[in-house]
Amino acid sequence: MTFDLKDAYLSRGFSLEESAEFDSAITIETIESVLKGLGHSVDRIGAVDRLVSRLADGDRWDMVFNIAEGMFGPGREAQVPALLDAWNIPYTFSGPDLLALSLNKGWTNAVVRSLGVPTADFVVVHSSADIYNVDLPFPLFAKPVAEGTSKGICARSVVHNGPELKDICEDLLERFQQPVLVETYLPGREFTVGIIGDHERAHSVGVMEVKACGLGDTGAYTYENKQVWQDRVKYSLADDADARAAGTLAVVAWKGLGYLDAGRVDVRMDARGLPCFIEVNPLPGLNPQSSDLPILYKLGGGSFEQLITSIQGYAETRAIKRAGSRGKRVA
Repeated sequence: MTFDLKDAYLSRGFSLEESAEFDSAITIETIESVLKGLGHSVDRIGAVDRLVSRLADGDRWDMVFNIAEGMFGPGREAQVPALLDAWNIPYTFSGPDLLALSLNKGWTNAVVRSLGVPTADFVVVHSSADIYNVDLPFPLFAKPVAEGTSKGICARSVVHNGPELKDICEDLLERFQQPVLVETYLPGREFTVGIIGDHERAHSVGVMEVKACGLGDTGAYTYENKQVWQDRVKYSLADDADARAAGTLAVVAWKGLGYLDAGRVDVRMDARGLPCFIEVNPLPGLNPQSSDLPILYKLGGGSFEQLITSIQGYAETRAIKRAGSRGKRVA
C-alpha cells in the first residue's frame, strides 16, 4: 500500500490544512484488513519517498493499492503512479496522466466541456493583474485551481463585487502559491455522485446531496464544513429528477475522461436548475467513517468491505489483462 499518513506530516511540522488530504491510521488499517481478508499479503510502503527507496532496493509487488496524494507540486497525485508505471507494477485507480489532469480544475473544466458536459463559465487567474480581466457576471466563486478537500474554500469564496474578488484572489494566490479558478456561481443544489468501475463498466452507485445545516456555511461545501461535517453538513441519498440528472452527467464525464476503479464527481445545479460539472475526484478519500464515497456507499446499503473489494477487483482484472497481452504473469 502507498499512502500519505496525516500523523506523519503533522509530526514533521506541517499544519492541519496542509495535511488535510492525507490519511488517518484508521483508513490504512481498515483497508489493510479488507485486503488481508481477500487473501492478500499487505506491505505498507507509505509515501513517495519510501516507494523510491524500496524500488531502489529491488523490492517489487504484484499490485499496489495506491491512495497516496503527494505533498509537493501540481503533479503530486501523479508521482506514485508514474513510478509504478516505470517499473511496470500494477496499481489501483487511475494513472499519472489522469490524476495530473483532475488536480487542475481549469484543465479539467476545459476537457469536460469538449465532451459536451456543461460547467460553470470560468477563467483562471494567474496573478493580481489577471483579476481586472475577469469578465464574468457576479456573483462569482473563487477557489485554488489545484487543491482538494475544499482547501481554500470558505464563506468568502462567493463574491459579489470587484473588491471582494480582488480580496479573495490575492489571498488565495499568496496562501496557496498557485492560480485561482474563478467561476460563475452555481446557486442550486449540490450533489456528489459515487462511481465504481472503468470504461463501459463504470456506473453510479448513488447520488448524495450535500446540505449545510447547523453552523455550516450555506453558500458552498467549504473547508470548515468538510472538516467538521457532523455539525455542519447533512448527507442524504437523493433520487429525484435533479439527482438523476446529476448522476447521468457524472457518469458521462467519468467515462469521457477515462477514469478507473472508483471515485466521485461533484455536480451543482445552476440558476436555471440544470446540472453542471464541478470537479472529479479519481483518488477518493477512503476513511470508513468520514470520507464522502464510503458514506455514500453505506447510505446505499453497501459495506466498506464491498467497496474496497470492488476497487481491488477492477484493478486486478485490468492487471491480468495487461499481463496477458504482454505475456507476463501477475499473481
